[in-house]
Order: sequence, then C-alpha cells, then structure tokens
Amino acid sequence: MLERVFGGSFFSQGWLGLLILVVSVALAWLSHFYMARAARRLAQRTGTKLGDSMVSSLVSSLDKPLSIIIILLGLYLATRALPLEPGFLSGLSRGLLIVLSLLGIYAAASLLGVVIRWYESEVAAKKTAGMAGRLLHIFWTVILLTSGVAGILVVLNIMGVALTPVTDWIGVHGWRIALIIVLAMATIILLSRFTSRVIAATMSRQAGEPEDEVKKRADTLSRVLVNVGQVAVIFVTVFMVLSELDIDITPILAGLGVAGIAIGFGAQSLIKDFLAGLFIILESQYRVGDVVKIADVGGLVEDINLRRTVLRDLDGIVHVVPNGEIRVASNYTRGWSRVNLNVSVAYGEDLDRVITVINRVGKELAEDPQWAPFILKAPQVLRVDELGASGIDIKILGDTKPIRQWDVAGELRKRLKKVFDEEGIEIPWPHTKVYFGNMPPFPEGRGPGGKAHS
Repeated sequence: MLERVFGGSFFSQGWLGLLILVVSVALAWLSHFYMARAARRLAQRTGTKLGDSMVSSLVSSLDKPLSIIIILLGLYLATRALPLEPGFLSGLSRGLLIVLSLLGIYAAASLLGVVIRWYESEVAAKKTAGMAGRLLHIFWTVILLTSGVAGILVVLNIMGVALTPVTDWIGVHGWRIALIIVLAMATIILLSRFTSRVIAATMSRQAGEPEDEVKKRADTLSRVLVNVGQVAVIFVTVFMVLSELDIDITPILAGLGVAGIAIGFGAQSLIKDFLAGLFIILESQYRVGDVVKIADVGGLVEDINLRRTVLRDLDGIVHVVPNGEIRVASNYTRGWSRVNLNVSVAYGEDLDRVITVINRVGKELAEDPQWAPFILKAPQVLRVDELGASGIDIKILGDTKPIRQWDVAGELRKRLKKVFDEEGIEIPWPHTKVYFGNMPPFPEGRGPGGKAHS
C-alpha cells in the first residue's frame, strides 16, 4: 500500500529522512539552549529588573519561532529525501511556505510588542510621557490588526488566489501609510522620551535655581509640550493618511475652521483657561510638586496643563481648578520655604534665658545630620511677638528647602517641649482670675443694680 503511494524506494531512503529530522530537532534544542544562555548573560549586564524582563521577552519572542522554523526546515528536507510524488511535494512546499511566512509575521509583531512593553514600563516608572502610553495601546491594536490582515493576504497569495488589485494598492500606497504611521509613533515616543531631558539641560545652564527646582520646572513644561506636540503629530498623521487614501481634505479643513470659529464664540471661558494656563507655565508661577493655594483651594500640585490645575489636599481630596478661575496663586514652596511659628511662655519666665534656650535648640536641629540637609538657615528667635492673655508669644523664623518647612517645624516643636520640661520653662495655658472679695456696700435705699427699695 505505502509502496504504491510513495514509490518503491520509500523504505530504503526512510532512514535518511529520519536522520535529517532528528538532526533538525537537535539543532532546534541547541538553538533554544544557547538563546536562553545568551539571555541570562545579557540580563546580568543590564543590572535592573526592567532590563532583565525586556531581554527575556526579546529572546523568547525570537526563540520559539526560530526553533519551529528549524524543525520545519528539517521536516521539509526529510520529505525531500524521500521518493514522494511531485504533487505531494508541491503541496508540502506550499504549506511550509505558509507556516514560515506566518512565523515571520508573528516574530515581527512580537519584536514590536517587546519594544512597546519596554516603553510602557519606562512611562509608568517616570510618568513624564504625556499621552504616549494610551497611544501605544492604540499602536499595539493596529499592529495586531495589520499582522492579521498580512497573514490572510500571504496565505491567499500562496494558495494562488488572485490579489493583484490589493497587492498593487499596497505597493503604491500601503508602504507609504505604514511609513507615515511608524514615523508618527517614533516622533511621539521621541517627544515623550527626550523633551524633559532637553528642557532640563537647557535650564541647567541658566544660573540661579537649585537642581530640584530645575527638575520640577522641566517636568511641568515637558508635560505640556509633549501633550501639545503629540496632538499636533496625530492631526498631521491623520491628514497625511487621508491624503494617501485619495480623500479630499480641503472640505475637512474648511469644516474644522468653521467649527473652530463657532467654538471660539461659544467657549470663551475655555479660551480664557488656555490663555491663563499658558502664562502660568511660561512664567513658572508654580510647578508639579509645589504646594500652592489657588482659587481658595490649597494642596499639592499633581498635574498642570493649559486648561486646568489638579491639586490634592491633606485629606487626600483631589481638586480640579480651571486656570481661568485663578486670580492669585500663592506658592508655599518656590525656591525655599520658611518655618514661621510662635511659642508661648509664662509671664514669670526670664525672657533672655528663654530666647537663649530656643536659639540653642534651633542651632542643634540645624546641625543634626538627619535634618541639616533640609535646613538652609537655623530657626532663631526674631522678636517678642505679643503679650497675650495667658503668656508671652515669641516668634521663631528659619529657612528650609522647599516643602520641608512643616517637617522642620514639627521637629522643632517636639524638641522645644522636651527642653522646656528639662529647663523648667512653663508653657502657659489660659488663666482666669476669680474674685472672692466682700461685696461693696450699697448706697442707702438702693439694692443690687442701683434699684430703689420700696
């Protein structure tokens, strides 16, 4: 039966085909072994968990397709060594070509997926890439759809289905559209990746601001510029793709112009927000990471764009403030911050001694290795600020690094309480005098309140 189907010398040459197949399986195993070994060595050179993950993903995306290709080539060569009928060999070659083509598409898509996952990890870690994370999800969906369509077209072409109109269109327009999309995504990635670095490098050459302030300002500007740049790239890309699809974009541009005029008349407050946001960013009134009070709302600035500012207060509540509503912006952490507090002592204390103790505690705090990096000027007594109802208020001032004034003030209060207890200095509390003397005599014929007795 087998001899009638495959030919008379099938069994005599079967051992050669089997040997070729075994060799191909062994080569596939060796390829897998050395690829895994190379991945471990490269991961050791990266020295980071992110690098290890990316190298592992890159190698695995190439390892499986390569092993399958080696085994399939061995199977094809093994069957070629057998005296099979030409029709069977032709079908086998066609099937092998289909599988190899699909594996190539899968490998290319996997490599792009590795790059996307690596970049998303970088975005999540640094949070300076604007909309790039969302756009990469869209890009990944486009890759999957394109890979599926390419696979279907390849299979149909190999099976002999006439695809001349499709292939002609792809040859003229398809590669241009693909190139436009790839260049657009590369531009978006480069914008989000290097904008903050360029801005930081430019600002670092300008003297007068500490490194932390330069970084905060660079991050704020880069967020806005990246978002604006990405929107511009998307619009240009869409119009270029529409042009490649032979769609007239003139009516679209005219419609957008009319819509822009209508929106301009109907959304004046929105334009006001954008203009206010532009001046806030250009003048660097506050940056991401500053503590501010705007529109009667105080909190930590979490995000800024041209339209609104996002604050989070001490209760964890997030406030979204339109930039057009900001009349006065009070920045508590611009350049440096200040400890400004009053300490009360009893009226019976020696003020010179109290001032000496307070200055000593402030100096010790400024010289403490744990707190010295945060203090620019040691907290010291400025003056006797007020003669209060129950005690004497002494004002203390000191300069700190931005946003560190509350930490330093809390530590200073704790140390002053401890030292005052040791020195016997009384911290007053409200006092009330109660008079228990004799009632003064009333005038004759008069009672309490001066009323006459009847």
